[in-house]
Amino acid sequence: MRPDYFEPDARLIAQARERIAAHVVHTPLLESPVLNRQLGARILIKPENLQRAGSFKFRGALNRALQLTPEQRAGGVVAWSSGNHGLALSYVARELGIKATILMPQEAPKTKIDGVRANGAIVRLYDKTKEVREEIGAQIAAETGAVIVPPYDDPYVMTGQATLGAELAEQAAQVGASLDAALFSCSGGGLVAGAACGVHSLVPDVAIYSVEPEHYDGMVRSLAAGTQTKAPAKAASICDALLVVKPGDLTFPVCKQHLAGGLSVSDTELKEAIRFAYRELKLVIEPGGAAPLAALLAGKIDVVGKTIGIVLSGGNVDAEKFARYITETH
Repeated sequence: MRPDYFEPDARLIAQARERIAAHVVHTPLLESPVLNRQLGARILIKPENLQRAGSFKFRGALNRALQLTPEQRAGGVVAWSSGNHGLALSYVARELGIKATILMPQEAPKTKIDGVRANGAIVRLYDKTKEVREEIGAQIAAETGAVIVPPYDDPYVMTGQATLGAELAEQAAQVGASLDAALFSCSGGGLVAGAACGVHSLVPDVAIYSVEPEHYDGMVRSLAAGTQTKAPAKAASICDALLVVKPGDLTFPVCKQHLAGGLSVSDTELKEAIRFAYRELKLVIEPGGAAPLAALLAGKIDVVGKTIGIVLSGGNVDAEKFARYITETH
């Protein structure tokens, strides 16, 4: 039974860090002198695109799977995902010898669909205009005994993502930096809610910001309204990983408590960030993973003289699209 309110505390986050430690990549903190000079700030960059399965989602999926009972493991897992959660959960399931079924929208990036299949999971493609993924997932769970692992609105998943915030805060302290703010990509809010708790478990006064694509800025609108509010989703976005129009029932109350604000970025700004990451950091970042860097480069908040942490949350992008993004002229 899911609780009405859940917030991962320091004890749960520490336990999760210990639980996943042997499996997870402790991604480094990077700095770019070019970026620091350009912004007049110290920017600490955590590249979770280097995480196993290519994104931060590995943390939440792993934290959930490692706490399945033997009976639950026998039934397997089922999840819905535009890509990264499915990639992470199918990767974890393969490593632990668990069956996995992943529901993916027909228009999900080919590299993500192929990756989930390569991990040995069953992929069930669905039509977003005619089918409800939660209903399909519930039906599969009822028929097979599989455990549903939601992409963000889940205590285990949120706690797994919180390990990323705690790791960022700890690494910043290790390089003698005192964080003023930290920016995280946002879709349903699992990353930013969990990571905010992770940062605040070690450094309570850091300002945390969510970053979303324009027209899919449900968190921005919800924070402004004080209640869950849908984004209009009136235009396409290159951020296939960030297309949830409203923050989750569990994630939003946590964000309301922990976030200093929400930001949004355009496709043009995202492409500029992808190009910058490729040129200056030699990193392959997918659009959804580039959102925090895009917000900084576009001047969405004042960072002059401050120390800012950002997470580049994923790097699972179709090669053809990535080639277009980095070669486009302004």
